[in-house]
Amino acid sequence: MGTTVCPECDGTVRPSDDESVCTDCGLVVAADRVDRGPEWRSFDDGPADGKRTGAPLTRSRHDRGLSTTIGHGNDTRLTGRKRRRVARMRREHARARIATKRDRNQVYAFTEVRRVVGALSLPESIQEQACTLFESAQNEDLLKGRSLEGFAAAAVYATCRVRSLSRTVEEIAAVARADERELRVAYDALNRDLGLPTGPVDPREYLPRYANELDLPQGVEGRATDLATTAVESGLATGKNPSGVAAGCLYLAATEAGVECTQADAADAADVSPVTVRHTYQALEERRDPPGGEDVATGAVADD
Repeated sequence: MGTTVCPECDGTVRPSDDESVCTDCGLVVAADRVDRGPEWRSFDDGPADGKRTGAPLTRSRHDRGLSTTIGHGNDTRLTGRKRRRVARMRREHARARIATKRDRNQVYAFTEVRRVVGALSLPESIQEQACTLFESAQNEDLLKGRSLEGFAAAAVYATCRVRSLSRTVEEIAAVARADERELRVAYDALNRDLGLPTGPVDPREYLPRYANELDLPQGVEGRATDLATTAVESGLATGKNPSGVAAGCLYLAATEAGVECTQADAADAADVSPVTVRHTYQALEERRDPPGGEDVATGAVADD
């Protein structure tokens, strides 16, 4: 095990410590002197964790996470003039971290991005990419005369659109400090001036989450996916709320399978009105069973 053939004498090569040596001619075939252990040593009288590495770099901080802070660990040992001096140093150090208005705007917006991402339970990669997108908007001077909160929420929404994550404008506006109008204005500016690679929202992106909220079987979700595919390919979903189309497909699939799911339940899961669900349901029904008995999806004519 762990043996190979020597390229010089065809002898047997065996690993020895950090080298691979031929047992016949003594040729060192390979050497691996990289120490993969910790870069610190632990002593009996030292701390239990001797790691000296800090947090990794992150785009969700205006300084990439490289800044330092003056802690409060030794404040109890200081008295009088020294305590006031350290407090003053701590205050001036915190001010120096945010030297310009640009940095101050980034600190505020990145904090809002982290809050929105946390409220929506989105992955950390969305947070990183949204902060990068906000910084790109700031570099293009898109923030002048517009709301920082709106751009922070729009950056999260735009990132979800680019990553094909099913989050609606209403969902993000519900947890953001910006209203829906500010979010849409900021998103339009991002999409227009930065050329985001976003296309129409696919109703199928919402199906797994809505099916989970409605506690529908996997078979119903699969049938709803087929209905949504038919709606997209036939143009039925064009110009309609994709969230409402997804809810209508789930309702129709549940009805076909005999699973209890009302239009109101589907509408609540998709945050749309029952009328929207009903219109999608009726359009799908007409598409599937039009007058005359011809099935549009298959082109077959039903028997009388």
